[in-house]
Amino acid sequence: MTKEELIKKMIDMQKKFTEYEQKDGVEQVDYYAPKEGHLLDGYRQEYDELARKLVDMAHEEVGSKP
Repeated sequence: MTKEELIKKMIDMQKKFTEYEQKDGVEQVDYYAPKEGHLLDGYRQEYDELARKLVDMAHEEVGSKP
């Protein structure tokens, strides 16, 4: 996945989250410990993984170490 694709995926995820939050609200339990099958099930983990990949790519791009 390219840097641009990662950024697009993250923005898409943020939009879906925001739409859900504005429509239905988000309880802490749904965000931190959602039930299996819930819209937010795996959201934090996936977003975190994408963000870490993006940070690693940025470090690689400028030649620094994370």
